[in-house]
Amino acid sequence: MKNLAQTADNWQKLVKPYAQADHKKSWWQFLSTLMGFALTWFLAYQSLRVSYWLTLLFCLFSTVFSVRLFIIFHDCGHGNYFKSKRLRTIIGYLCGILVLTPYWQWTKSHGIHHATSGNLDKRGIGDMLTYSIKEYEKLNWFHKLYYHCYRHPFMTFFLGPLMIFTIEYRFTAKIDGARERKSVYLTNLALLGILTLCYFTIGLKNFFLVQAPISIVACSVGSWLFYVQHQYAHPYWEKEENWSFFDAALKGSSYYKLPRILQYASGNIGLHHLHHLSHAIPNYNLEKCMNDNELFQTPITLTLKESFHCAFLNIYDEESQSLISFKEYRAQKKCQQKIRQQRGKELYTAQDFISDC
Repeated sequence: MKNLAQTADNWQKLVKPYAQADHKKSWWQFLSTLMGFALTWFLAYQSLRVSYWLTLLFCLFSTVFSVRLFIIFHDCGHGNYFKSKRLRTIIGYLCGILVLTPYWQWTKSHGIHHATSGNLDKRGIGDMLTYSIKEYEKLNWFHKLYYHCYRHPFMTFFLGPLMIFTIEYRFTAKIDGARERKSVYLTNLALLGILTLCYFTIGLKNFFLVQAPISIVACSVGSWLFYVQHQYAHPYWEKEENWSFFDAALKGSSYYKLPRILQYASGNIGLHHLHHLSHAIPNYNLEKCMNDNELFQTPITLTLKESFHCAFLNIYDEESQSLISFKEYRAQKKCQQKIRQQRGKELYTAQDFISDC
């Protein structure tokens, strides 16, 4: 990360050639992904007559295309997928219906996430709730219990995402304007239409036997991808007065280095440091932009194996500027109590106590 500050004023010139929608690439990616989703969904439905295990296998393939549809939906919201706003909106709405997400409502909250990522004073919209140690210690017992449940892997990567996509996105939010509320209503109406059509054709039971596993896995995968791209051992978190958009992108967003097949399945979203630096770059141009520019080749990198440790990081330690687990926090508190008893002094920094223990 050397000399990043010296190049912060020039990065716009580097990304500009890649921040252009290629209609042929966009149409090919969209149509091939949509056809892949439709085909695997149809095969999953047909296989219900043979074996549900075979159905689940086809559902797994369908999940890959579902995640890619969400990336296309995501890119339309960023305004980089087609040059026509009207076309982006149509495709965004269509993809949003298939992934249970209202287009404009999600786009607005996600835009706030991009504008405030890594800013300690502007947390709360479009991001993962993360408390610092000081904030956590001020909570009453009920809110501590809530936070423990909220940050438990089962809630973070399974139950929570499923509730968000199936329940929370069916309602408007306080920050929603007229356009965002309309997107919620239209998406709900379209989903109701799909359920009605299925009721009179394949039957709701068969529909849910296929769609439920797809949605469950896709929600979990999407949540995991979003999580590891900002929640790792040494993230970038700064107060408003010290916060930098450039540093928040390249230091506060990871490069999730996945095997090629998983990179395809996730629509290159693992190159998250570059995506946060310039959301104007379509997903299919991200890798080329990184490979062509040395500035973007030294991000915080996580491999698939390394990323699993991130699931148990829960609290931000401002002293060491790192995310730690509840287990590490408890060990740190015991260490502090031990030092207090032995020395009878005021506490030093958290890092001092860790070294003393």
